[in-house]
Amino acid sequence: MSHRVETIAVLGSGTMGRGIAHVAALGGFETHLYDVDSGVLERALATIHRNFSKGVDLGKVEAGAADRARQSLSIGTDLAAAVSRADLVIEAVPESMEIKAETIRQVEAAAPPEALFASNTSGLSITEMAAVSGRPQRFAGMHFFNPVHIMRLIELVRGLETSDETVATLEAVGKRMGKECVVVNESPGFVTSRVNALIGNEAFRMLENGVATAADIDKALKLGLNHPMGPFEMADLVGLDVRLGVLRHLHATLGDLYRPSQLLVQYVQAGRLGRKTGRGVYQYDADGRRTE
Repeated sequence: MSHRVETIAVLGSGTMGRGIAHVAALGGFETHLYDVDSGVLERALATIHRNFSKGVDLGKVEAGAADRARQSLSIGTDLAAAVSRADLVIEAVPESMEIKAETIRQVEAAAPPEALFASNTSGLSITEMAAVSGRPQRFAGMHFFNPVHIMRLIELVRGLETSDETVATLEAVGKRMGKECVVVNESPGFVTSRVNALIGNEAFRMLENGVATAADIDKALKLGLNHPMGPFEMADLVGLDVRLGVLRHLHATLGDLYRPSQLLVQYVQAGRLGRKTGRGVYQYDADGRRTE
């Protein structure tokens, strides 16, 4: 048996939040995208609409489905209003337990008592967040991947008290979004972040030691191991600060195998965070295109 979900509130309109809102609306859910910043929200909505149109142009999305998705998607800066009618709340706020916990407390006060909660965290404790929510049986992780409207996987993460019904419901939601789901018991980094952190960190160590250039390391993994993106291309897309945060968490919980590369630390200290700042491992223009 599973809980029925028709209305989804997505909290946070950054890269991941707007991607989740995109697939939720396209999946036929009434979707409300929330952020504290109205300007960020407007830019997120424009990006989503642009991606809908691109999907239609490429023949991957039916024009009618795109039109329905546009109609079912709304935005707003009032958190209580965003979650007040939600069957499912998916938080995609910054990867900080303090920020997530405070957001979850506010949601708990305003969401319907039967609503399910999910976190898009890539590695923080689902059990810890679930305890804050006041409804741990109805709380799980839904770890989406960037770019959300293209990547097909969701890691569904069970906390200590997550119910089977919650997992079944979120699997059904994921399927309706066009995703494949894997179910993971809570562990630092889950499956994908844990493996990906090792690959990305080793790439930075090789760059630091002069083994090869960043471009050649990326090329080697794409052509030799069939990775769709190189580790540095991915790091610049996700954000070097985000990658460093994940590594620090894994280092603290799993040990020295995950000690961050000093070069990665220096890049973040220098403000070289990736596409969002115009420079990470590579340099980018104002439209996010690589210039080197």
